[in-house]
Amino acid sequence: MAKMAAVILADGFEPLEVVAPVDALRRGGVDVALVSIMGGTEVISAQNIAVHADMVLDQINLDDCDMIIIPGGSVGVENIMKCEPVRAALTSHMQADKLVGSICAGPTVLADCRLLIGRKATCYPGCETVFPEGAYVADKDVVVDGNLITATGPAVALAFGIALLEALAGKETADQVASGMLFAK
Repeated sequence: MAKMAAVILADGFEPLEVVAPVDALRRGGVDVALVSIMGGTEVISAQNIAVHADMVLDQINLDDCDMIIIPGGSVGVENIMKCEPVRAALTSHMQADKLVGSICAGPTVLADCRLLIGRKATCYPGCETVFPEGAYVADKDVVVDGNLITATGPAVALAFGIALLEALAGKETADQVASGMLFAK
């Protein structure tokens, strides 16, 4: 049975941090749902790119997903930060040791939910100011800490996607997808 990942979309998201990971995950056989928290399926990126989400938040039970992914984009993250059902699902996932991925400014949502205490994570430079002491890893583009996968920003979106795929589908599948995409790990 295919693994299921939900990518949370809000107006102001960073498009590379959505499209690259979703591409890698779907190539690897993961069922990925683009989930809008905006009330409708059209979501507008920080660069004014319209993306059609697969569904709105009330059409999915995030607890049924194997992974929840939070992209960056400062305005998108501000919108996600205000979404109590997503905050609750992230907390539930982390407490159940289920997979959570977040990139760029996205990990600040996890910090705000107090989910980075005792964990290692990275983010877009400057966003770490809200991390708990000892959580920030400055010298890695992608950080995997158990069920938590974080990344720095748009330029590493594909590496982030391959790391997410490895967590969901295994190293062999991730390596095959990376090779097919001409991505050198």
